[in-house]
Amino acid sequence: MASAAHLNLTFFATSTNTTSAATLRRVTVVRCGPRDNRGPLLKGRILSTEAIQAIQSLKRAHRTDPTNLPTHLLSRLIKSDLTAAFKELLRQDQCSLAVKVFSSIRSEYGADLNMYAELVLALARNGLIEEIDPLIVQMEEEGGIRCDESRGLLRLVQALIGAERKESTVRIYEMMKRSEHEMDEYLGRVLSKGLRRFGEGRLADEVDRELGRLYKGIFVKSQV
Repeated sequence: MASAAHLNLTFFATSTNTTSAATLRRVTVVRCGPRDNRGPLLKGRILSTEAIQAIQSLKRAHRTDPTNLPTHLLSRLIKSDLTAAFKELLRQDQCSLAVKVFSSIRSEYGADLNMYAELVLALARNGLIEEIDPLIVQMEEEGGIRCDESRGLLRLVQALIGAERKESTVRIYEMMKRSEHEMDEYLGRVLSKGLRRFGEGRLADEVDRELGRLYKGIFVKSQV
C-alpha cells in the first residue's frame, strides 16, 4: 500500500521476443511538502516564470549588495507579475524588496489602497514602522484616495491604527475630506475610535457628527 507522501507506480512491459522474460520497469513519484515555515501561497496568487526569476535575482543581489539591486528587471514584468511578486515578497517578509516592487507598480500602473494596507501591515509586523509615514505622504502627493476604494480604505485605516501611526491616520482623514468621500458607518466608527485613542478628540467629534448626519437615529457615539 503506497503512502500519501510516496507513491510507487509499477508498469509491466512484455518483450516482443517470446523466449525472453517480461521486463520490469518501476517509476517512482514523490510528493514533496513545503520546505520552510512560510506556508503555502495564497489562493489566486500565481507566480510566472518571469516573476520567480525576478524575485530570485533581487534576493541574490540583496544578499550581496543591498544598495545595488537589479530593479531594471522589474520594468520587464507586466502588472499581474509585479503584483504577484510584491505579494510573494511580503509573504516572505522581504519588506525592503517588496517596497522596490511596490514603487515600480505605483509608478507604472498606480497602486490601490489594498496594496498600501498590505505593505503597512508587513512593515509594522517587521518593526519598520518609521517607514510607514513617508509612504502615506507619498500617497498624498500622488493624488490621495479615490471614492471607489471603500474596502481598501478601511483596511488601510485599520492597519495604520494598529501600527500606532497617528500622523498618517490624521492625514488619511484629511484626504477623505478633500476627496468628499462619503463615510461608511463602520469605517467611521473605526476612525473615530482610533483618532480618540490618539488624543485627537476634536477630529473624532467631527467624525461622529458626520456619522450622525449620514446615519440619523442609528449612530451611537464611540466610547473610549
